[in-house]
Amino acid sequence: MTNSALKDLIFMSHELGKPEYELAILGEGNTSALYGDTFYVKASGATLESLGESGCALLDHKKTLAMLENSTLTDEEINEGFKCANLLEGGPRPSIEAMMHAFLLSLPDVNFVGHTHPIAVNGLLCSENAEKLVERPLFPDQIVCCGISPVFVPYTDPGLPLAVAVKSAVNSWIDKNNMIPKAIMLQNHGLFAIGKTTSEVINCSKMWVKAARVIATAVAVGGLVTMSDEAIERIFTRPDEKFREKVIGK
Repeated sequence: MTNSALKDLIFMSHELGKPEYELAILGEGNTSALYGDTFYVKASGATLESLGESGCALLDHKKTLAMLENSTLTDEEINEGFKCANLLEGGPRPSIEAMMHAFLLSLPDVNFVGHTHPIAVNGLLCSENAEKLVERPLFPDQIVCCGISPVFVPYTDPGLPLAVAVKSAVNSWIDKNNMIPKAIMLQNHGLFAIGKTTSEVINCSKMWVKAARVIATAVAVGGLVTMSDEAIERIFTRPDEKFREKVIGK
């Protein structure tokens, strides 16, 4: 019988993989869900749109997280580490980003992670002004669904090097803002959305696609006008917006 974490992971993956959202195609992207002292993560090469139980690996959380403590592991050592952490006999090979998922799932109130390669977002992340374009919100609902700002990570080789870079960047962002981020932007790569519920991950991913299109349009017709620090703080702390955040994030 499928447990709720695995069921929710498959649902979230199918939503993120819908072609009309232009978040991921073929084997792009990966997703994960916390399950006690373990976590499920999409298998390497599996497709989000059609993901099933057989396309999900179950890993020991602590063993996978421990791999981040040695940034000099070789590809062969990483593969061996995944074998040791894999809890399903004969189970599928996890995504190479499983180490990053392990870290993000260790953050307070983070139960789900969705990594996608949205066309609109990657259009910004592959530009020479990537960080500047995504660093500040432009409209209120962007703040409600995506937070006050994303974590930005310069391009890094996928796998362990990227997981180490994300861990460092996220921890620095948390130290600066005293909260958990909702989104991580990977230059020339894609988007990570994290949350307590599948809805939070899905909503953040979708809203960033809208935001990316708004940003591209604003640049094309004259330039960005981002929200002020005071306006961002006001929307982020307003009681009615906090209520809306809880309702749409269920």
